Amino acid sequence: MENLDLVVLRSLHGWRAAGRHALLATVVRTWGSSPRPVGSIMALCEDGAVVGSVSGGCIEDDLIARYTSRYQRPAAAQAPAPQQRQDPHRIAPGAPEFVKYGISADEAHRFGLPCGGTLELLLEYDPAPEPLGELIAALDAGRLVQRSVRLADGAVTLTPAAAPAALTLDAQQLTNTFGPGYRMLLIGAGQLAEYLATMALFSGFAVTVCDPREEYRSAFQVPGATLVTDMPDDVVQAFKPDRRSCVVALTHDPKLDDLALIEALQTEAFYIGGIGSRRNNAARRARLIEHFGQTEESLRRLRGPIGIYIGSKTPPEIAVSVMAEILAVKNGVTLPRDLEVAQAKDLRELAHNDAGGQVCGV
Repeated sequence: MENLDLVVLRSLHGWRAAGRHALLATVVRTWGSSPRPVGSIMALCEDGAVVGSVSGGCIEDDLIARYTSRYQRPAAAQAPAPQQRQDPHRIAPGAPEFVKYGISADEAHRFGLPCGGTLELLLEYDPAPEPLGELIAALDAGRLVQRSVRLADGAVTLTPAAAPAALTLDAQQLTNTFGPGYRMLLIGAGQLAEYLATMALFSGFAVTVCDPREEYRSAFQVPGATLVTDMPDDVVQAFKPDRRSCVVALTHDPKLDDLALIEALQTEAFYIGGIGSRRNNAARRARLIEHFGQTEESLRRLRGPIGIYIGSKTPPEIAVSVMAEILAVKNGVTLPRDLEVAQAKDLRELAHNDAGGQVCGV
């Protein structure tokens, strides 16, 4: 499953390339609590089809009703009279405009906004399909792109971006940075990988699963995930992890996990980790230092035991734990130390969950 921004942009491009009226709504400001962050986008077609979200649903319903009513009237009634040309409740080519929701307490309640919440949208009418196609092509090629919209006339400029950036807005233009989808590389195609791949897919990650062991590959069935058979360290090199990538080793087999993790540590991947108990992870670190020339500093980014502590034991529960940690790191959230698996178990004076075996409950 693609990340939501790409889904929105593809749908909008398809509508506009087919000659249909549509708008792009972007959350540009929020005050107080807000259901969706600044930079969130939504596309709305003339027939009421909507992709993406700017709120919990009520604002979308209002936009659909307001901006599709023009296309539900008889054709003879669709040409606005001169005094109606400034009507903000219609989809029509022209300069982008701002719309605020939640200004009053009654309006905030009517639109389901949290107490004290207000948000402002920029509505772009009938965005040109050509720049949309160029933006999608750049994202598909793995490039980070800034999309700038001139407020005077809606003209769009695309420029390469060196790093992710927050939305900016001034009197002349709005600039929103779009990046390629997040990617996950899983080493190992066991049962845990199936659950984790499924969760990553519906979280918007493109998932690749690597396992040279045919007995594991033959049982792996996750639609949407790419399954490859090469040795994991070679796959990591070919995968070229970047700042929107994570690498997770799940095989418990040092012959497969260790070299892959070493390769991943040479990249900018935002998350690198290996499954295993506290004892197994300590053994992995010692092994990488003793036999592969690693140091505590070079292993600083290697996570393990991975996941957050929720007392999980079964593969689906462990997958929830690991996915939660990956999303926290992706979103820049610093988790309390007592949610770290090793720290939590130490604080709770839990016995090590293995006696030399490979058990990985988190």
